[in-house]
Amino acid sequence: MYHQYREGYIEVICGCMFAGKTEELIRRINVLSYAKQKILVFKPKIDDRYSEIEIASHSGRKVPCFAIDDPEEILDKVTDDVQVVAIDEVQFFNSKIVDVCEYLADKGVRVMVAGLDKDFRGEAFGVMPELLTKGEFVTKLTAVCAKCGSPATRTQRLVDGKPASFDDPVVLVGAVDHYEPRCRHCHEVVNKPIKIKRRTKSSQ
Repeated sequence: MYHQYREGYIEVICGCMFAGKTEELIRRINVLSYAKQKILVFKPKIDDRYSEIEIASHSGRKVPCFAIDDPEEILDKVTDDVQVVAIDEVQFFNSKIVDVCEYLADKGVRVMVAGLDKDFRGEAFGVMPELLTKGEFVTKLTAVCAKCGSPATRTQRLVDGKPASFDDPVVLVGAVDHYEPRCRHCHEVVNKPIKIKRRTKSSQ
């Protein structure tokens, strides 16, 4: 990931909750900081679980950041000497974040983003599909399934200890829900639509 490339590109770090996305983003930030790179770090204001002024991993590692609502605020803070822009919890931003990332990369800035690729239902989360398409480099991380120990690629939302419904809001601000990593086979979503049904011989 640290080979010599022409300046300006997008890196995407994705996966389920507890996969170490923020941890990996912070690791890259620290490596580049040691190399004296000028870095700005951002996150959406909605992410205030651990800190309002830092990005923070589940292990407790933290890096100061700007908490913003509008992706275009990034452009207001990026000066000509900024070499790297890092964005955590990118899935919570609106579609303008994609244009901002592309603009910065086109201008020679290394853009590193981290976020959930799927919501609790197992569906594509917000802007992530487009960022995964636009990015030059993609790192997909897995956690460990809380039920069977297999590689986990999905985030299980539990409400009062029971799987959440497909019809629940994707983002619940201030909700006291419990989340845990699950594999494909242990992931449960109540009332999830069945998109494909096996055809019987009579229907063929």
